[in-house]
Formats: sequence, C-alpha cells, structure tokens
Amino acid sequence: MFTSFSIIVSLSAIFSFINHKWLKLPTTIGLMILSLVTALGILVSRDFSEEVYHFFSQLVQNIDFKTVLLDVMLSFLLFAGAMHVNIKELEKQTLPVILFTTIGVLISTFVVGGLTYLAAGALNMGIPLIYCLLFGALISPTDPIAVLAILKEAHVSKSLELKIEGESLFNDGIGVVVFSAIHGLSTMMEGEQFGAQDIAEIFFKEAIGGLLYGLILGFIGYRLIRSVDDDPKICILITLGMVMGGYAVASLIQVSGPLAMVVTGLYIGNKINTKEFSDKSEQFLNIFWDMLDDILNGVLFVLIGMVIFSLSFHSNYLKLGLISIFTVLIARCLSVGLPYSLLKHTENAPWKTVAILSWGGLRGGISVALALSLSSDIMNKDAIVFITYTVVAFSIIVQGLTIGNLVKKLNL
Repeated sequence: MFTSFSIIVSLSAIFSFINHKWLKLPTTIGLMILSLVTALGILVSRDFSEEVYHFFSQLVQNIDFKTVLLDVMLSFLLFAGAMHVNIKELEKQTLPVILFTTIGVLISTFVVGGLTYLAAGALNMGIPLIYCLLFGALISPTDPIAVLAILKEAHVSKSLELKIEGESLFNDGIGVVVFSAIHGLSTMMEGEQFGAQDIAEIFFKEAIGGLLYGLILGFIGYRLIRSVDDDPKICILITLGMVMGGYAVASLIQVSGPLAMVVTGLYIGNKINTKEFSDKSEQFLNIFWDMLDDILNGVLFVLIGMVIFSLSFHSNYLKLGLISIFTVLIARCLSVGLPYSLLKHTENAPWKTVAILSWGGLRGGISVALALSLSSDIMNKDAIVFITYTVVAFSIIVQGLTIGNLVKKLNL
C-alpha cells in the first residue's frame, strides 16, 4: 500500500511539473489528462510491455480508491475547501443552496435513474430500475473537490461562485445519504429488512446529525486554537486532530462525516480570519491548508486517471456511458432550473445563471468512489462503474476546460 501510494505521489509531482512547464492547464485537469493518457498508453501497448501493464494494474489494485478517498482524503479536502468560504456571503445564498442540495439532488437522481433504465433497456442490458436509481444517486452530487479546484480558474461572479461552492460543499453529504437510502432499498428487495422508517432515520441521523456535530466540533476546536494562537504549530496540530479524529468519531456515531467537515471548516475558517486571532497563526494555518489541499488534489486526480485499470470494457458499456453523459446534463439542467425558478432573481437573464450552474456542475472522485464501493455481488456493477467513470472523465476534462470560456461568453 505504501509503495503504491508513494508511486502515485511521485507521478503527481512529475505530472505537475510537466503541466506547469508546458501544458499550462488548470492543475487538476492537467494532472488527470496526463494520468489518463499514461494509463491508456500502457493499456494500448500491453502486448509489447506486459510487465509494465501488470505493474501499474497491481499498483491500482493495491490502492483501495474508495477507502483512500472517502475514509482518508475527503475529510482534509472538504475542511480545506470550506475554510476559504466567507460564511456571511454564503448566507445570502442560503435558499438557493438548500434547494440545490435537497430538491435538486432528488430530481437529478430520479431523472438520471429513469433515463438510464430506458437506455439500458434499449441496449438489451437489462439493468434493474433500482440499480439505475443507485447510479442516479451516486452521479447526481457535484464534487466539491473538482468544482472548487476549477472555480479558482473560471473567474465567475461572486454570487454565482458562492452558489456553486455552497452547493458542491453540502450536496455530496446529502448525495451520500440518498445513495445509502437507495442502496438500503435494493437490499430490501433482495430479502433483507429495510423500510421507510430506516430511510428517514438515515437522513435525520446522518444529515442533521452531521451538521450539528460539525458545529460542536468547530466550536470546541476554535476555543482550543484561540487559547494557543501564539504558537502556530500547535494551532495546525489541533486542526489536524479535529479533521482526523473528528471524521473518525463521525463514523463511530454514524453521522455524516463530510457534512461535519464542511461545517467545521466554515466555522474555523471564518473565526481565524478575524482581528481576534493572531496574524501569524492565521497566516500559517491558511498556508498549511492551502498546500495540503493542492497536494491532495494532485494525488486524487492522478488516481482518478489511473482508475481506468480497474474498468471492465464492453461495447454496450461504452454506448451507455456516452448516452449517460447527455442524460446527466439533462438531469442537471432540470435539477437546477426547476428549483431556481422558485427564487426571486436580480439578474436580467436567469437562464445564463442556470446554464453556468448546469455546465459547472462537475462530477469527480466521490462518484467514482461510491460506484467502486458497491459490493461485487450487485448486478451490473461493472457497467455502473464504467458509465460513472465515463461521465466523470467528460465532466472534469470537457466541462472543466470550457467553463471559463462559457462564463466569458455569457458575460458572467
């Protein structure tokens, strides 16, 4: 495990250097493209370099992507991302964020699930509706890691940036809850006991519990940091303990760790950027979490590119994957447009905002991790993983590269 992870970190450093010197793309996109091209090159030349292929294939298998992302990296990335969001500005976008992260995720889940079921039927793949809904749940949340990384380069208006940031930070936690509920329904259909009461319990315990737990954790953490703000090293160590220990405890008490980390990051980030806190500790904390965020982002997007070694290829999987790209975009337009129509708008052309929100709703590592987390005995798991990866790759590379130009064209 250590050797495999060390190689991935080394590749991240090499690819970052190449991207910085020559490609000059947004870092996350450049790293994923280089990783994907490298992986495809190894796959294509498999007959000529069998040993190299097996080496990288084994390397990817040794790294449990789901565990590395959901159980290790996600807590750091969400905390770091939330630290730099101004909560007073975010409060102005509270209603849009709530609508997008609740109604929006549910609309997208059922639209994607229904259309995927029809498309799979047309291709004679016979994927049961419950598993199509499972795919809809895991692909519907926009990935905060991908979104926040791309937003740094897009230069969108502040209000629009906050809508996208707020939605992406919170809806992955809601998406995981919806995913868990539908997964529970699928087990009920296979004979295990799981009902509406269980779904309600999952939502309230994980979602509401995660928000409250994050607030408590942030309050306690800040009080500790505030008492030693003359020593930046101890402040950094306390935040690390909050993220690592807090995420572990969230798992033990069965509340949403991702939502808890977002709330904790928002609380800490907005508290340390005040006159009450020492400038030296504030500077050290911001630099440390910026660096950690960039390093882990680099590793993550190289890993996403390398996941291609885990895919099972079939012509029907590719067809359904290409169809799913359009399916997810249609669902995204509906899941953003319908809730947005319920709001009062100050801009002259609300459709421009909907267009940016739709095209800027990037999918990323969380969707891939959830797909890979499905047990091997689930029907059509290989197909779900393949189409998830297809949508994610298109989202990060194509949408990520073009969102800046779209913003400029629409004058946003």
